[in-house]
Amino acid sequence: MMSDALELDALWEDFHRVVNMTSAELAAWLRVADADERTEPLPDQAGDATGQHVLAVLQKRRTDLTEDDLRVMRQVVDTVTTETDLENEPAAEDTALRHRLMSLGHDPLKA
Repeated sequence: MMSDALELDALWEDFHRVVNMTSAELAAWLRVADADERTEPLPDQAGDATGQHVLAVLQKRRTDLTEDDLRVMRQVVDTVTTETDLENEPAAEDTALRHRLMSLGHDPLKA
C-alpha cells in the first residue's frame, strides 16, 4: 500500500506541476475554445471530455480521486511532458499546440 500512496503523491505533484491554469482559467478557456459565431455551450458542457475531466480533478481533494481521475491525470502529465519542454518554456509560437495544451490545463506562456 505504501508504494500506492507514494505513486499517488507523485502523480498528484506531477499533475499540479503541469496543470498550471486555475480551474477558473481552464473553465473560461474551455468556454472560449468551444464558442463560435452561432453557438456558445453551456458553461458546464464546454470543451472536450478530457478538458472537463481535468477541470473536475482540479476541484477535488486527493482523497476523492477515482481510478478514472488517475487515468486522466496520467494522460495529461504524459501529454504535456511529451509535447512541451518544461525547462525552456515559453515556446508557444505554435498556436495550435498552445490551444491543445490549454485544453488540458497547461498554458505554455504562463510563468
